[in-house]
Amino acid sequence: MTDQLKGRTAIVTGASSGIGTAIAKELAGHGANVVLAARNEEKLKQIATELDKDGRILCVPADMAKQQDVDSLAERAKQAFGSVDIYVNNAGSMGSSRVLQGVVADWEQMIDINIKGVLYGVHSVLPEMVERGSGHIVNIGSESGFEVTERLTVYCATKFAIRAISMGLEKELAKTGVRVTNISPGMVETPLSSNSPFDDDRKKLEAADIARAVVYAVTQPAYVNVNEITVRPI
Repeated sequence: MTDQLKGRTAIVTGASSGIGTAIAKELAGHGANVVLAARNEEKLKQIATELDKDGRILCVPADMAKQQDVDSLAERAKQAFGSVDIYVNNAGSMGSSRVLQGVVADWEQMIDINIKGVLYGVHSVLPEMVERGSGHIVNIGSESGFEVTERLTVYCATKFAIRAISMGLEKELAKTGVRVTNISPGMVETPLSSNSPFDDDRKKLEAADIARAVVYAVTQPAYVNVNEITVRPI
């Protein structure tokens, strides 16, 4: 890997497993300072030890459904590295999503993490990005943000919301120098998707496939904004 991102700082939420861990590893491999955020501090420390990038990895336990935790995450990152250049909204929740089943607690958790957590994250870093005229927000959505499946009504609604937030930010941030990318993975082999139905004759995506899409977006020239990437299995 190259040092294309050397000197830049990235926050990755939901970094304790799956896609988040893969994104953190890929960014670190390209020279970035990486702030790992998730609720499971023990897993974060294990990943940080594995990466061991000469003080370029910081672990911050945080619940993305709590604005105070998210604000503290951004502050810790700035204290350690000076600024936040890339913010990857990856943390997500997939619970019981049928409206007919009425599992309200699951709905609330998905809304709190998948929507409010994304907004909290953007809010925590965006003013300073706009002030200095550079920065990159990367929102990890889903192909469920394009099409609703019967058993995933509420989950799909949260992923549609992420796309809407990303599209709105593109317009709000035009000519500010701050870029926005929405990445929508298809089925990825992660703990989150382990119980999801999938064709036996098709290979699921690997988390590293999504990580490479993130690096592609954030390493484009400053005048290039990659707004939307959809990554699906063949």
